[in-house]
Amino acid sequence: MRQQARQLVIEIHPEAPAKPALGAPCNGCGVCCLVEPCPLGRLISRRRQGACRALRWRSEERRYVCGMLAAPREVLGWHGRLARRCMPLLQRLARRWISAGSGCDASLEIDDR
Repeated sequence: MRQQARQLVIEIHPEAPAKPALGAPCNGCGVCCLVEPCPLGRLISRRRQGACRALRWRSEERRYVCGMLAAPREVLGWHGRLARRCMPLLQRLARRWISAGSGCDASLEIDDR
């Protein structure tokens, strides 16, 4: 029995780069994080599907970035001593859970009609 493909519409910034091939270096297309958050993003966003609340658009770079790596205090709204102590651990978790540096792992097919 053939499984029917699930179709989902996501809004992507018009200047975002095209999704790279599976395994190719990440280029900041944002597709994976716009579809569903990583485990840390699920905690931050309080959802399992849909855009991660930590995802940030960088207009000067024309790409999406993980806010937990680029601007964790902005994402969490934490300041002070607790932030200084917790941020390094949360950033290590974010790097691991988004598979930073290992290439695109989103096996999604994009139809940009």
